[in-house]
Amino acid sequence: MPGWTDMRTLIKEEIIQRSEEGCEVAGFEQRWESSSTESDLMQLYWDLRKLRTKADFPYVEPSHLAGILAVRPDQSKKWDVKIDDSLRDRIHGAWLGRIAGCMLGKPVEGWSRDLIRQYLESAGEYPLSNYVPAPASDTPDELKQHIRGYSARGQFDHALADDDTNYTVMGLKIMEEKGPGFSTADVGHMWLSNLPYHHVCTAEKQAYLNLVNTLPIEDVPMYLNPYREWIGAQIRADFWGYCAPGDPQKAAEFAWRDASLSHVKNGIYGEMMCAAMISAALVCDDVYEIVKAGAGQIPAKCRLAETVADCLRWREECEDWEEAFEKMLATYYGKYNWVHTNNNLAIVLIAMLYGWPDYEKVACISVMQGMDTDCNGATAGSIIGAALGAGRLPEKWIDPLGGRLDTGVQGFMQPQISDLADRTMAQIKRVADS
Repeated sequence: MPGWTDMRTLIKEEIIQRSEEGCEVAGFEQRWESSSTESDLMQLYWDLRKLRTKADFPYVEPSHLAGILAVRPDQSKKWDVKIDDSLRDRIHGAWLGRIAGCMLGKPVEGWSRDLIRQYLESAGEYPLSNYVPAPASDTPDELKQHIRGYSARGQFDHALADDDTNYTVMGLKIMEEKGPGFSTADVGHMWLSNLPYHHVCTAEKQAYLNLVNTLPIEDVPMYLNPYREWIGAQIRADFWGYCAPGDPQKAAEFAWRDASLSHVKNGIYGEMMCAAMISAALVCDDVYEIVKAGAGQIPAKCRLAETVADCLRWREECEDWEEAFEKMLATYYGKYNWVHTNNNLAIVLIAMLYGWPDYEKVACISVMQGMDTDCNGATAGSIIGAALGAGRLPEKWIDPLGGRLDTGVQGFMQPQISDLADRTMAQIKRVADS
């Protein structure tokens, strides 16, 4: 069974993925076009799997932890942390910031920056400064038919279920049931036992199917999974940062165990970097220190490190986020899928670098850039929510959540967000004691 899509599309995506990984794929598209049977496609797939990175590929991108640690910058800074009410406020702020950011981006997921601007201008609400408005009677049909109106402003009285928040809750459940010594195999077992198949997408869908078919754990992220560097692992980063405040290396190592179930290379690095940034944000409010803490946990010469360097350079060169976004488009548009790790992390970083320390600006800039808006709103919101704490988050972003979150995770039908924060604090103590 192909899983996320049909076999033919999976193999086409594999050709693209192998090219992005630095392999020579000349002739493979022609073979793909002439393949008429599943047997032909599978032979093409296995030939793609045999390819090696070209000698002149300028990046060093291991997927195993020891290899990553060996080639990352020497950035192992660790902060002293008090497990007290102040930290609890920041943990609560991280949960709220993530959930609110996800709800902000949910109505326009997958839209371009230009389409989002057109919609908001038609409603008289550009630039974005609140949850996305519901369509009006005079909203152009070409916009109205695409928006997820059920998640627009005024249409919900609590936070709706989403994979971006399901995985955060799943991280909590993994830590509660398996403890700080959890393994990648434990993550897979917990998915199968607690997360419905139709609640996972792209790389996670392929990994889930491979788990069901009892593939060896080392084959799970690779087999028929051309999405292994897409954003799916990055959106699973948050809890690993929450439970290791002030210890970016520990947060990144937890994230590696989680990410390596379904991803490789830059797909893994995105989760490691975001977990490390969240870990730092729980004890630090300097955005550059937070970005530095995250970048210190990924290989110095990987494509994602290059993306980080691009964003920092654009911040120096560009007067506003829109100019920086144009630079990002010129560099990455057409280079990666709209749900790839690299371009979406760039969106998160641009939002942080231009919006900090204002929650509203960070969250709204992350969404106004388009692409995977719910993912990016959630990640950016989580990071600044951790830095500010619940007590400093504006009521207009928090009150509509009603203090509750729908999830698809077994045993977490509609938890109180404050209870999720309390349970996270218990796991912080458990990790510290270990």
